[in-house]
Amino acid sequence: MNRLRRFFLLLVVVISTAVYARDKHVNVPVKYADTTHFHIKHSFDVLKYKLSVNLYHCYQDPYSTVFPASEVITFRVDSVLNQIRLDAMNGSLKVESVGLAGISFQHASDILTIHLDHTYQPGEVVNVKISYQHKDLEDHAFFSNGGFVFTDNAPEGARKWFPCWDRPSDKALTDFTAKVPLNVKLGSNGSLADSVISGDTLSYHWVSRDPMATYLMTLTSMAGFKIDIVYVHPLNNPADSIPARFYYQPGQHPDTIEHVISPMTIFFSGLFGKYPFEKIGFATLSKAFPWGGMENQTMINMTQNGWKEGLICHEFSHQWFGDLITCGTWADIWLNESFATYCESLWIEHTTGKAGYHTQLMNRADYYIKSNPGFALYNPSWAMHIPDVNKLYNTPVIYYKGACVLHQLRYVMGDTAFFRLLKAYATDTSLMFKNAVTADFIRKANEISKTDLKWFFDEWLSHPDHPIYSNKYEITYGGPGKWNMKVFLSQYQSNGIFYKMPVQLRVVFTDSTETVLRVNNDKNQQVYDFVYSKRPAYLVFDPFRNILLKQAVMERGIIRARK
Repeated sequence: MNRLRRFFLLLVVVISTAVYARDKHVNVPVKYADTTHFHIKHSFDVLKYKLSVNLYHCYQDPYSTVFPASEVITFRVDSVLNQIRLDAMNGSLKVESVGLAGISFQHASDILTIHLDHTYQPGEVVNVKISYQHKDLEDHAFFSNGGFVFTDNAPEGARKWFPCWDRPSDKALTDFTAKVPLNVKLGSNGSLADSVISGDTLSYHWVSRDPMATYLMTLTSMAGFKIDIVYVHPLNNPADSIPARFYYQPGQHPDTIEHVISPMTIFFSGLFGKYPFEKIGFATLSKAFPWGGMENQTMINMTQNGWKEGLICHEFSHQWFGDLITCGTWADIWLNESFATYCESLWIEHTTGKAGYHTQLMNRADYYIKSNPGFALYNPSWAMHIPDVNKLYNTPVIYYKGACVLHQLRYVMGDTAFFRLLKAYATDTSLMFKNAVTADFIRKANEISKTDLKWFFDEWLSHPDHPIYSNKYEITYGGPGKWNMKVFLSQYQSNGIFYKMPVQLRVVFTDSTETVLRVNNDKNQQVYDFVYSKRPAYLVFDPFRNILLKQAVMERGIIRARK
């Protein structure tokens, strides 16, 4: 929304552009991986993980991480095969036997190779059983301490507590059964099918309705957890009810968040389509939990005192951007984290207004500029070679710069088209409950805008850093009733590209009136000429800071004026 006062100028503004020849920036088109390059190709598609674990002895001092488990993996054959290879960390897992269609195995170099009872043809569905034990060690995926037992899989830690095909693109259903002491409350993905008491043991049985990536699967539990259940109505319809389960520690008070989750669900459902899953769960964990929060599908884990509205908002919005539609490769991680970070600002805009929205994004842009590590938001090599976790989940680039890029896309497209894009992307049936890569989002943006926006994504996603402007202007008297303003826009960044963007210029006149212009800055060292019927006093470049990701200097140029 443009909230500036508009002023009628007696003389029509004339804009012309002239380009200097010495443009050192050359933009080279970027190629984005398409949906056929999601991951390292394998010859089967996992349909379901059915996992049974006995955690009974993990809740008491010395808090062992040893547990026995059995697993049935159901998969569909994609190409002729007589064996399958699964990710399974040798340091964490001791595989004891295989069964059903599995007749023998080798476990070496973190790969479990299972030989099948015969050669299977494409389209056949096969079940393989694995019996194994988790070893007594800290592997930063399965945690047992202080009465807490929980898992954390991001980005590829699931292989440390159960054999799996551990890539974000291979989504599967889950069926988890966990045996625990009677005083333990345990949450997981999907819905609670049943809980059965047998002597001093309680068996929880959690089943998912919708497929998910392995990094989004979780078991979350504590001896002495308290549970509150409230019901949310995504479309503000009392007949449409989804349980929200809150697992919290004695002395904690999630009451405020319990009241926020319903309006937040209604807000995000209005923007992105109805909340897609059968429940939502939140749990605060011990100090051993390595993140602020983790968006496990329908079961969000958070840091010890994580009942904070911003954190809840971020992780909850991931249920659309990250869980409903999951990044196809780790190169596309911005489709998860940048979007969820931007959703925090959308929630602030909804609850406090536009000023709060802009303030948060400007602060995040400033943090990025101050802490910029100098790599791009989209890195195609990450599709095949996952980087260090501190790079993959880098706050300045992947979270903050990415959120600012989405704001800048909103500025370029306009509010109406931008919000149409978010909803169209999140409700695209070819992507829902599946995966997306960056090329999918670009195609959707082009479709909604009815123009080619690849230039925008090439600039802001595929190159490191940001533009550095050094601009100036000149004001000259052109005779009675005529004032000329010449504006020079120049970029001097060292990354070898030019950032094409629409630019707003606010002209303030000596009589305290003002006007805002929007020009298309599509070449470096570009010159704009304006003619006015009254005297300009000064000019402000990007007055509302819609180009968040920049450094800029506006030099006052020469003023040649008669009294």
